[in-house]
Amino acid sequence: MRITVLAGGVGASRFLRGLVHAAPDADITVIGNTADDITLHGLHVSPDLDTVMYTLGGGVEESQGWGRAGESFAVADELAAYGAQPQWFTLGDRDIATHIVRTQMLAAGYRLSAVTEALCDRWRPGVRLLPMTDDRVETHVVVRPEDGGDTQPSAIHFQEWWIRLHAEVPAERIVLVGVDRSAPAPGVLEAIENADVVLLPPSNPVVSIGPILAVPGVRDAVAATTAPVVGLSPIVGGAPVRGMADAALRVIGVPATASDVAGIFADVLDGWLVDEADAEAVAAVESSGVRCRAVPLLMRDVPATAAMASTALELAAERREGSGA
Repeated sequence: MRITVLAGGVGASRFLRGLVHAAPDADITVIGNTADDITLHGLHVSPDLDTVMYTLGGGVEESQGWGRAGESFAVADELAAYGAQPQWFTLGDRDIATHIVRTQMLAAGYRLSAVTEALCDRWRPGVRLLPMTDDRVETHVVVRPEDGGDTQPSAIHFQEWWIRLHAEVPAERIVLVGVDRSAPAPGVLEAIENADVVLLPPSNPVVSIGPILAVPGVRDAVAATTAPVVGLSPIVGGAPVRGMADAALRVIGVPATASDVAGIFADVLDGWLVDEADAEAVAAVESSGVRCRAVPLLMRDVPATAAMASTALELAAERREGSGA
């Protein structure tokens, strides 16, 4: 079975770990969000790609779901002593090695897709990890000044809004800078077109899955594929399972409900899983022509997550059989 997954960071990585257990013989391709990428202290950082790589490669810090296990912060402490900015995004010593290799390879002319493949040679994540694009795309957030003055709104990098400001400063817009000039990375469209199943894991729908679908040609490919497309709600009981997805949803005017998030992807979805706490959403989702089930969606451990993944694959199989594909 060929499975293609559109993935963000922590939530997607944990889901992927369950998927690998649920379908150990599957050929899995992960298309990772790179709009979170940021340059820090001269280093190109790809948070979502690295989180997938570390998690599936056995090197993630389990307590937080990102960063390296057994991390130290001597370099960060020295940078702080010099007053080097920014100090709201801390890079660990082990993690910095990854960013140095990535930055050196990019400077030497390698594309991000080739660099990602080279980094994965070490970690052996058990999936094929592709960036959504080799081109520079950055999520920026248009905010008003923190002091609430009359100054015109300004755009800041998504990471600053998310990490330094904790998404607490009201945002007017989320802008994907450069996405209109980007192209899918090598292998991305083929992975979608040739898939037997396409999965949207429980990732932030606005700033994780959204940027991937915004790369020209990707959303069209997902909509056109003959493979069933099944998503899992990141909203349980009216709140994000992790992170601040409700803040991002608020910016685009979408309520933080399982059914409303399904509506964001309605043009590409064949199936949608909601948590048992949101069973009332099933009828609303199915009224749009998307098959829906209410099942446990809390990723408490690998077996629970594998059960979620298995249910998603079962729903995909039902949709495939129902369509005669």
